[in-house]
Amino acid sequence: MNRTSAKLPVVTCALILLCTVIFLTGPASGFLPGYGTGAALHRAQAAYFDHWGVVPRTLWSGAARPFITPLTALFLHAGWLHLLGNLLFLHVFGVAVEARMGSLRFAVCYLCAGYIAMLCYAVAHHQSAETLVGASGAVSAVLGAFLYLHPSARVTSLFPFLYFLPLRFPAWVVLVFWLTLQWIAARGDADGPGVAYLAHVVGFTLGFLYAWARFRRFHTATVGTPAPATQGEPTP
Repeated sequence: MNRTSAKLPVVTCALILLCTVIFLTGPASGFLPGYGTGAALHRAQAAYFDHWGVVPRTLWSGAARPFITPLTALFLHAGWLHLLGNLLFLHVFGVAVEARMGSLRFAVCYLCAGYIAMLCYAVAHHQSAETLVGASGAVSAVLGAFLYLHPSARVTSLFPFLYFLPLRFPAWVVLVFWLTLQWIAARGDADGPGVAYLAHVVGFTLGFLYAWARFRRFHTATVGTPAPATQGEPTP
């Protein structure tokens, strides 16, 4: 193992910790009695997400504050599955990407790509009053960067239509397949609540392009070097 890969993935760990703490101390977790229960809790959750999440139509109100929300929304999650799904893939793919990029570049890629992915979704759905939260756009950027930096890594994937049988494929097969599904879903995306597939596509593309722009010379020089095996599922 080289010295770079042996370093603690500080940014990945910090992002996981920060997202977890924010979720546990917010109304979505339901842990803190101060937010109330039942209808009161639902109102607190809605107000919380409207304040810190992205509401597309408010971006064009002329105020400056809504343009902060594509950043703050990256650290919010609507429920346990939303949180754990994103953090699982951030851990699985983020450790390898941060080790290859370095902590500072990894942080820039994650935050900038996540912000732009949120903003692009808001532009495409500019009349929507639905709130957008979650790290999916930023995590998708990590997947895109992983595809460029470690295309030959073996990824263990679970496919529901194969009875969740664990199968190992090259990363480029799994991630390109996942991106294709996101693109197909994004084309049929509407303004209603659901998954922000377009943010996934934009984030993935930006992460891949960032890694290509920063590391194409080194990537060409080291092509053929085996990458470490990585385990994960094909969706963030």
